[in-house]
Amino acid sequence: MSSVISPSSSTPDPGTGYVRFRPAWWRGRSAVIGIPYVWLLLFFFAPFLIVLNYSVSEMGAVMAKELMNVSDGVVNLSFKYANYVFLFSDDLYVKAYLSSLKYAAVTTACCLFIGYPFAYFMARARATVQPLLLMLLMLPFWTSFLLRVYAWKGLLSEGGWGASVLNFLGLDHLLMAMGAINAPGMYLYTPFSLIIGMTYTYLPFMILPLYANLAKMDLRLLEAAADLGATPWTAFWKVTVPLSKAGIIAGSMLVFIPCIGEFVIPELLGGARTLMIGRVLWDEFFSNNDWPMASTVAVVLVLLIVVPLAIFNKYQAEAQEKVK
Repeated sequence: MSSVISPSSSTPDPGTGYVRFRPAWWRGRSAVIGIPYVWLLLFFFAPFLIVLNYSVSEMGAVMAKELMNVSDGVVNLSFKYANYVFLFSDDLYVKAYLSSLKYAAVTTACCLFIGYPFAYFMARARATVQPLLLMLLMLPFWTSFLLRVYAWKGLLSEGGWGASVLNFLGLDHLLMAMGAINAPGMYLYTPFSLIIGMTYTYLPFMILPLYANLAKMDLRLLEAAADLGATPWTAFWKVTVPLSKAGIIAGSMLVFIPCIGEFVIPELLGGARTLMIGRVLWDEFFSNNDWPMASTVAVVLVLLIVVPLAIFNKYQAEAQEKVK
């Protein structure tokens, strides 16, 4: 048996004239591009297929051979889709999905509102100060996530200094009118404490992409806008904001996506009114022990995130191609 070695897939050794075989696909660029695909295959698609299998199976019958059998040359498939029908017919799940989307959207808006000025200040600070500001931004990550969330319980509980400051500022009536709290001075276990906790936790994920985008912006564009008569606000709105669109989108995705499935913060800071899909998933898996139903909830949640994201990326890529 002879092997054929193409010139493009072999490298001659200058010392011995020996030709080493190297597959055509094993090149630096292909290997680097392939690593993310292998990662996605192993840690996203394979687990997702397992969860999908659970969602269309009976409890205790989750082997693939039990979903498909061949009899007399006929392939019989037995998918249980009743979980999906029940999920969309029960108000609990629909309300949990809508509530998760609402809280994730509000948290993303709060992070953008606070994070944009923060990132702008960091990007325009002196080069010697920027590393210090970055370190201060990352400093909370040196402490356990659970400890930081528990700290907010102490701050917002009755008598805590955070609650005292809010009470002193007289924001109770405004928060009650917005439906964020139920009674004056009672901030904990409300939608308000949930939003505070999630905004505090995910704020760095909004600031970092914005800072990276704003730091590399060409400041000569702002000088050109000023020379043409634009005020600082007009230059910011017409030049800075459009050029930072990529950072806004990246930061919003980094905040919005994990907020939808958040479980720990709603459990510790949210009350009974703050129903989110993460808590429903936990209850289905570990309280009701109904793995097929829990898997169905998880599959719909993944599709709810991935499908709009894929559509957005498609149109974003097409828009970039048109610009080129």
